[in-house]
Amino acid sequence: MNSKHADLLIVGGGVIGSSIAYHLLNAGYEGKVIVFEKDRKYEYSSTSRSAGGIRQLFTTKVNIELSQYSLHVYKNFHETMKFDGFDPEIDLKQRGYLFLGTDEMMSKFEEHLKLQHQLGVNSEILDKAGLLNRIPELNVEDIAGGIYCSESGYLDPYSVMQGYIKNAKRLGAEYVYDEVADLVLDEVFQNGVKMTNGDTYYAPIVINSAGAWASQLSQQAGYPLPVVSLPRRVFQFDTEVPLQNPLPLTMDPTGVYFRHEGEHFISGYAEDYVPSMDFSWKRQDFIENIWPIIGHRVGPFEQLKLQSGWTGLYDHNTEDHNAIIGEHPEAKGYYVAFGFSGHGMQQAPAVGRGLSELIMKGKYDTLDLSPLRVERFKENALVIEDAIY
Repeated sequence: MNSKHADLLIVGGGVIGSSIAYHLLNAGYEGKVIVFEKDRKYEYSSTSRSAGGIRQLFTTKVNIELSQYSLHVYKNFHETMKFDGFDPEIDLKQRGYLFLGTDEMMSKFEEHLKLQHQLGVNSEILDKAGLLNRIPELNVEDIAGGIYCSESGYLDPYSVMQGYIKNAKRLGAEYVYDEVADLVLDEVFQNGVKMTNGDTYYAPIVINSAGAWASQLSQQAGYPLPVVSLPRRVFQFDTEVPLQNPLPLTMDPTGVYFRHEGEHFISGYAEDYVPSMDFSWKRQDFIENIWPIIGHRVGPFEQLKLQSGWTGLYDHNTEDHNAIIGEHPEAKGYYVAFGFSGHGMQQAPAVGRGLSELIMKGKYDTLDLSPLRVERFKENALVIEDAIY
């Protein structure tokens, strides 16, 4: 068994952890940064299994500002992150984000629109004619309209993650591809991690950004947080008849979403699954729970061919479905960045920037992420977001 030392340890090398590492080092952090990632190929990483949606159609200030900042970063990602020998292409498609609504939902959309406009989001209410202008094949008989943001869309999550990883390494971050067994958080200024191979790494600062695995590690260390791992299935399919226009990422009132994926399509929904680490998927799930809805909603989807599917994991915050970010009030030097409930991909740039500022300066400068603090659960200051799927 070996004992090693650094200045800052990050558990989880997906898009959140790697964004934090990059932003720290890019801002001039001079300490030794080590990132731990058990999945060297990122085969089961929640980032690489994400649907890649980027939206600003939230209903709370902090979530809107997180997404606004991150969208700005993604629009300039190629120029900002490229370097000799590395030319990142994240395939950002600003085709819009669309929530379809019933009569009962439209009044809420109007309320959401007011806050979004106050914060500079280019969102709009669409009537049935407006919906058909964007998706001519849409069945609007049982929907009243929708709320739409043209600037939003979707991208390639894996390429974003690799952009942060390669740039973090370029700036000096060390990646250790091995599994963390436990966090060490009960020794005075001797925070650290214990590895499954018996090695121990110590540092004054430990950041837990292990996604769906983060809550278990925190609980083992004696600092439980209300986050569970939830499987989310995604299905890819083809149609015999192509659609006239590229799709925005479209959310049906039932919670089923669909969008283009190259020349193909993907779809999924917010299943009510029991918390687990189950990566399996079944064709029958698509046939029973998704196909009837999308076939009803979009004419050409009645005749389709299911090609493949996969399952990723949400680190689901059971209290208010929003990220938990910041230093734990009961454990000096222990920072958390998990519980994103499916929004980690679209919030990663802002979270990396914000947490790097908090660690280096002791406060947030660019964005105020304090509403997402750990303490909010005991303070009964939950962040209630209406647009959570």
